[in-house]
This record gives sequence, structure tokens and C-alpha cells, in this order.
Amino acid sequence: MTYKARLPFLEARLPTFLEDLRRLVSIDSGSHDKAGNDAVVDWLQGRLEQLGWASERISQPRFGDDLFATRPGRGKGRIMLLGHTDTVFPRGTAAQRPMAIEGGKLLGPGTCDMKAGLLSGLLALEALASLGFDGYESLSFLCVSDEEINSERHSVPLIRAYSRKADVVLTLEAARANGDIVSSRKGMCWYLLEATGKAAHAGVEPEKGRNAIVALTGRVLGLTSLNGLEPGLTVNVGTIQGGRAPNIVPDWASIRVDVRAWSEGAFRRFEQAVREQLAQEALGVSISFGLEENSYVAPLERTVVVAELERLAQEEARALGFELKGASAGGCSDASYAAGEGAAVLDGLGPIGGLDHGPDEYVELGSIVPRTALLANLIIAYCQKRALTEAGPEVR
Repeated sequence: MTYKARLPFLEARLPTFLEDLRRLVSIDSGSHDKAGNDAVVDWLQGRLEQLGWASERISQPRFGDDLFATRPGRGKGRIMLLGHTDTVFPRGTAAQRPMAIEGGKLLGPGTCDMKAGLLSGLLALEALASLGFDGYESLSFLCVSDEEINSERHSVPLIRAYSRKADVVLTLEAARANGDIVSSRKGMCWYLLEATGKAAHAGVEPEKGRNAIVALTGRVLGLTSLNGLEPGLTVNVGTIQGGRAPNIVPDWASIRVDVRAWSEGAFRRFEQAVREQLAQEALGVSISFGLEENSYVAPLERTVVVAELERLAQEEARALGFELKGASAGGCSDASYAAGEGAAVLDGLGPIGGLDHGPDEYVELGSIVPRTALLANLIIAYCQKRALTEAGPEVR
């Protein structure tokens, strides 16, 4: 049987989609708003369970709960949808700026990032159920509540653990404003360099001191020179601290460095280059160098499998009447953590949108149906290709 998500089915569901989006956007769910995120999870969990999915709620004491739902199938391929319930907006924003439709755009806090994406994922699952499609080994949906913060993230171990059980992870962030999906992202590392010198009186006997700030700032140009060490590798010396008072030769200083690269190997070669620089004499000041704890985000590399997944998405988009391109991005997302566990990942599979985190954040109304159909049909195409490949040449 040939399965394809039917556009009339999705179009008929669009009014309900808009009602649901209005409801979710009316819930303030900033990253530190546990009650708001829990309310979004309550709603999603209820809808998934209505579809017959088994759900696991991962309780969090400070942040919103996380949700993992799954459904077994009778075919090949373990696929996980990945999204987040949190936004960047403080409590009260939803009442000030309720969802509105203006000129073909849905405006409102969290419409694009990423409540429309969550609903598109849910609607794609409803479309698969309406087709009776269960040609996957397992289909799952992970929603976390802390994507919009950079520290204290409880969900990263969850994303990594569940991604290890998936062959493919499809992230429900919005497609880019020009319609592109994302098939590669740079990884990120934050490094810390600390210099330890010797304090002394700056007026009476400065010669007895060892100035940690001077020793460390002397390394800044060396670090900056490593920009482009590998194609696309960037080095940003972002902060510098040191000293206690102007009349004391500083015995301590530190700098923090943001490095982005397209491959894990590029990070290793950067580290080696820094160690070679630090092997040079530092005038009696010792300098340590290392990766900050929990700062590494793996690159989403465009592997052979990711490229094939991108090609499948392009074929399905063409069948739906539009062209699709895969883009590269310098920023990280939760897709990066999934890719670091070996899953093939595509990002940006939600509706088209833009201007995230600002007062004009939007989703294109006309993109909801075709992009949801793309998501559903990509799942079908991947599972059918996986089954065909594993069946062997004689079946082809």
C-alpha cells in the first residue's frame, strides 16, 4: 500500500490547529515558569494519549516537566520528534499580546519558537494515524521545558539518552524564513584559560610580582590567530577578568573563549594548537587551559545518512509542490545533542516562521498544511526506504 498524508485531511484540521495554537500561545511558559510549562505539557500529554500513545512524564522540581511519548509499530526505523514547551517571554506577555492573524501571519509570543512546531508534530501524527500507517519500529515524541536557557539545563541528559534509541531525530523548530530546513550546525565549546602569577605592591616593589593579566592578555592575539585554523572554525575571546585593585600586581586572571566548528576533529586540532602556544615561556606565570564543564555541544554534521534524509525531504517537498533546501547554521540547538549520540538529524521541520524572541515573532499561516504534510510524508518515506534496504536486493 502507498501511503501519503492527504492535504484535504490536513486542510480540514487547520481551524482546529489554529484554535489549539491560540490556546497554547495564551499560556505563558517562560523557561523558569514551571506552572506554565506544566500546563502546556498537560495539554500535549492529553492529546497524545487520546491518539493511543503511551506517555512518560519526567517530573522536574524547578522547571516544567518533560514529556516522552511513544508508539510501537510493525515496520522498520526508530524515529523521534523533538521539541520544547518553553519560550523566552515573562509572565503576562500572553495577555498583552494574544495571538493575532495579520496579513497571512500568525503573531504572538511563542508562535514560531515553537508552539506551532509542537502542534505541527502532533497533527502529523494524527495524519499518520488517519492513514493507518504503522510501518515504523517505533515513533516517539520528546518535549523538554528548558531549551531557551544556556545553563542549569536538566534536559540535555534526557535528549542524549532518548536519541541513542533513535535512528532519526526530526526537530520541530520552525523552518527558516526562506523555507530552508537545517541539515548541519556548528558545534560549540567554551574554553577557560586561567593565569596564576604572584601578587606584589605596585608602588613599592612591583618587580617582585608576576602579572597574571599581562601574561594572559599576551595570549589573546595568539588565540585570535586560530580563527580559520579549520574551514569555518571561529574563535571569540568573550570575557576577561583579573586582579583585585590597581595598586596590586594581579596574581590571577582568566579569559573565556567561544569556539565554533563544523566537526569534532576541528575542536581537537584547535586544542592542540592552543597547547603548543602555551608551551612557550610565560614569564613566571602558569596558565591552565581546559573545556568548561557541560559547555560542549556536538556539531550536527551533514553525514552521508543526513544527506540522504535531506534528499528524501526534498523529494517529498517536490511532490507537494514546493522546493526545499538544506541550510547550514552557526548556532546550536537541541538537534545538536541528538546528533552527538549518532542519530541522523534534520532541524527546522516546523512551519515557516521568523523574528523569534521579539514582539513581531510570526508563523506563516499558509505554510502549516504543506509543512505538516512534509513531516508526515518524510516519516513514511524514511520507514519505507529503510524496510526496502533491509529486505535485500532480491526484493528490489
